[in-house]
Amino acid sequence: VEEAWTAIRIGASAIGLASLMPNGAGLPEKKIAEITASVPPPIGTFLLTSKRAAGDVVAQQRRCRTNTVQLCSRLESGSYEELRRGMPGVSIVQTVYVTDETALQEAVQIAPYVDALLLESGSQALTARDTGSAGRARGLRISRAIRDQVGIPIFLGGGLKAEHVAEAIRYVGPFGLDVSSGVRTDG
Repeated sequence: VEEAWTAIRIGASAIGLASLMPNGAGLPEKKIAEITASVPPPIGTFLLTSKRAAGDVVAQQRRCRTNTVQLCSRLESGSYEELRRGMPGVSIVQTVYVTDETALQEAVQIAPYVDALLLESGSQALTARDTGSAGRARGLRISRAIRDQVGIPIFLGGGLKAEHVAEAIRYVGPFGLDVSSGVRTDG
């Protein structure tokens, strides 16, 4: 709760609440619900979920009571329409991993069904070459192409740091940023 309020006090318009992920990272659902209950209504509360079945996502959102669900993985069961029916009034953000040009096709296909896209530059499969300046430039080029074609808000995320965030904002023109590890001082 304290970390959420620190972010809000310094100007965050939304907070991301990562549920337990397959790698063990994240928060228990009861903690997410506690934080969500303490956040004032104008602030977005994003439930980051790795659930891949629409019914599981709906059930998790009901327990956590966030106003936005960020799908960190593709749906494997169910549909975006099922999510909409099960979570009226809850915004849906789909994460798209921008690792190569296929991200553009994926984003264009998904955009009609969601409220926003999070363009994530991180991937466990990236090599050192992909995460350096050449990889970052390619990711920005693809992200801008996505922004130009989807017609919905996009957020940029994935390793944004002070050294290059201004360049990313100027080049891509996102609706917003998803920052976490790049701004933390103690993990």
